[in-house]
Amino acid sequence: MTKQPQEQPKPLAPSGTLGFIVGLSIICLVLHFLPFTELAEYQREKIQQQQWWRLVTGNLLHTNTYHLVMNIAGLWVIYLLHSMHYQIKGLMLLFAGLFFGEGLGLFWFYPDLLAYVGLSGVLHGLLAFGSIQDCLAGIKQGYLLLAGIVAKVVFEQTYGATPSLEALISARVSTESHLVGLATGLIFAVFWTCVKKIKSR
Repeated sequence: MTKQPQEQPKPLAPSGTLGFIVGLSIICLVLHFLPFTELAEYQREKIQQQQWWRLVTGNLLHTNTYHLVMNIAGLWVIYLLHSMHYQIKGLMLLFAGLFFGEGLGLFWFYPDLLAYVGLSGVLHGLLAFGSIQDCLAGIKQGYLLLAGIVAKVVFEQTYGATPSLEALISARVSTESHLVGLATGLIFAVFWTCVKKIKSR
């Protein structure tokens, strides 16, 4: 009797997606320590003057080093929680959608928000999307994560962000961006699920 070869387990973090997260982290670091803020931050007035790139690049900038470190750490934690769900093309498309969705959502629905920087809105969307993938895969932690991120955003919309966090990042926490990011992540999760079902027929 010949022994059937055992299927190799999938790596926790596929190399292509890992490289993408490394690259995104480096871009955030470079933009933080070089004088690109005036050129790249989300500024509503400049966007209205057709500087459309600011819808995306504003997500890559940060108010100070604490803000940068917290968001990069959050990026890695969320990625490692859900890396098994992604391939490189899908991850790149997801981030493109989250970046554009964040910028456009703030521009369309929050006309009083004149300036914004930070990755946290995108991270809320990424966590929501990954939590839905967990739920669909039968991973129970997905339900807890999804409930947690929704509860956090609802709390922020009702009571605002904590003053200690605002003091740490030297700016007002844009709770609007968290709501837009969460909504974008949920919309893309529904879209992604529908596409997968269509392809599997």
